[in-house]
Amino acid sequence: MDSNYNKKVLMLAVYAGEIMMKNGAEIYRVEDTIVRMCSACGIKSTEVFSTPTGIFISIDPGDDSQEAQTYIKRMRGLTTDMGKISLVNNFSRRFTSDDTSVEEAMAILRKIDGKRTYHTQIRIMAAALVAMCFCVIFGGGFPDALIACVAGGASYTISAYLSKYEINYFIHGFLCCAAASIIALLLCGVVPNTSYQPIIIGTLMIYVPGVAITNSIRDFLSGDMLSGLARMADAVITAASLAAGAGIVIQIWTMTGGGI
Repeated sequence: MDSNYNKKVLMLAVYAGEIMMKNGAEIYRVEDTIVRMCSACGIKSTEVFSTPTGIFISIDPGDDSQEAQTYIKRMRGLTTDMGKISLVNNFSRRFTSDDTSVEEAMAILRKIDGKRTYHTQIRIMAAALVAMCFCVIFGGGFPDALIACVAGGASYTISAYLSKYEINYFIHGFLCCAAASIIALLLCGVVPNTSYQPIIIGTLMIYVPGVAITNSIRDFLSGDMLSGLARMADAVITAASLAAGAGIVIQIWTMTGGGI
C-alpha cells in the first residue's frame, strides 16, 4: 500500500465527512463513517476529531516504511439537508461491503455533493404552508393563516435572495424575521378580526434551528462536549436573531402608534 493510495483514501474519507458535516449530521456519525471507510481500504489506524467548524483526521498505514498522514478540513457554510446525509450513509455502507475503487467512490461523492435541492419556488411554497400551519397551531384563525401564508412566502423569498451573498447568519435571520413581522403588522392593520401574534410566531417557526438544537443534545449525550457547545451556541445566536428581528419591528410599530 503506497503513500499515494493512502492519500487518496484520506481525501475520500474527509470528503464524505465534509458532505455529512456541512449538511447537519451528528459528530459521531461523521467520525464513524470516516473510520469505517478508511478501515475498508486497509488503513490500520484512523484517528478523527470533528467539530462543526472542522475535521481533523490522521491515518497510520501500520507499515514502518510509511509515515502517518494528517489532513485538516475547515467547514464553512453549514446548512441542513437530510437527503444528502442519507445518501452518504447508504454509499458508505456499500463502499465498505463491495469492491468499489477509490476513484469510483470519489465520483459518487461528487455527484451527491452536487445534487441540487428542491427548486426555489417549491421551497417558497413549502415555507408559506409551514407558516400557515403553525399559525393555526398557535391559535390563529382562517384570515390569520392566510396572512401567515403570505408573510412566510415573502420572508422565505427574501431569505433565498440573501443566501446568494455572504451575509452574516445573524443579520440574515434578523432581516427575514423583521420583514415577516412588517408584512404581518401591515396586513393585520388592513384585514379586520386578525391577530398579529400567531402570524408572526407561525412565520418565525420556519427559521427556528431545531436540527442544531437536537444535534447539540445528541452530541452532549455522545460525549462530544465541544461540538455540543458549538451547536448550542449557534442555535442560541440564531434564535436571538429571530427574536430581535421580530421584537424590534413590533416595538417600533407600537411606539409610532401602529394601532397595536
